[in-house]
Amino acid sequence: MSTEALLREMRQRLRDGGLHGCFLVRDLHTGQELGIEPDTQLPAASLVKIPLALATLERIRRGELDGSTMLTVEPGRITTPGPTGLSRFRHPVRIAIDDLLYLSTCVSDGTAADALFALTPPAQVAQIMREFGLQGISVRHTTRELSETPVERFDAAEAHLAYALAIEAGTSGRGHRVPQLDVTRANSGSARSYVELLQALWTPSEIPSEVAGRVRGLMADNLLRQRIAPDFSSDASIWSSKTGTLLNLRHEVGVVEHSDGQTFAVAVLTESLVPAGTQPDADAVMAHVARTLRDHLRQL
Repeated sequence: MSTEALLREMRQRLRDGGLHGCFLVRDLHTGQELGIEPDTQLPAASLVKIPLALATLERIRRGELDGSTMLTVEPGRITTPGPTGLSRFRHPVRIAIDDLLYLSTCVSDGTAADALFALTPPAQVAQIMREFGLQGISVRHTTRELSETPVERFDAAEAHLAYALAIEAGTSGRGHRVPQLDVTRANSGSARSYVELLQALWTPSEIPSEVAGRVRGLMADNLLRQRIAPDFSSDASIWSSKTGTLLNLRHEVGVVEHSDGQTFAVAVLTESLVPAGTQPDADAVMAHVARTLRDHLRQL
């Protein structure tokens, strides 16, 4: 099948699955790539925790922070609801910066991320990204703001109304009535900008090797593997990634390293057009399209 025909088929598969998707797959050795709307900006949701980890580790390398420093996280002081980690704790906890990095990146713990943002605010994270020559990813706010969307204002039986608002209240210029979905106000990025970040982490770049290696290790230990990981994980490959989920957004970016030496960066950013929170079929469609693009790229 020609590349053009394949892309038409994949776009149709996304439409049939109720998704608008932005994809980019790149061979990190040859630079060849294949994508669908790779330059469209979307809100980043928890993908922002990769730049946060990168900036925190760079500050540790510079001696501005010490990874062994113990911080006290008080319930109610960093009030970022979430399903994992410190977000579910009821009592104060003392925890090292290094361990906050694990919780923020590997289990997507919003409270851990905001404890790190208290040390390195969004503007400083963005500045460090620029110092490394990484463009196209905007870091504007903490993760707490991701928990202040319309869905928190509805009872569970009415949550579909929040998803409907997320789907219907956008503009052609990617503005939105929901601030967290407005790319001019939210943390945001494109599939291409996240692939550029992955390329910088996996191949020689301005990022110091010890910092890049630690971020790669955190992403390899990611515990949220329900989205596109099943189509990229095997005994002959390593899948390292980070997911992002907010209202109708479903994202995952990562790198698959094959035992034969081939290495591909994969960025998948999607908006669901179905007003529902739980959509396993959407995850399956995302994974299928991403793997199909990767398989086609391997044959070029």
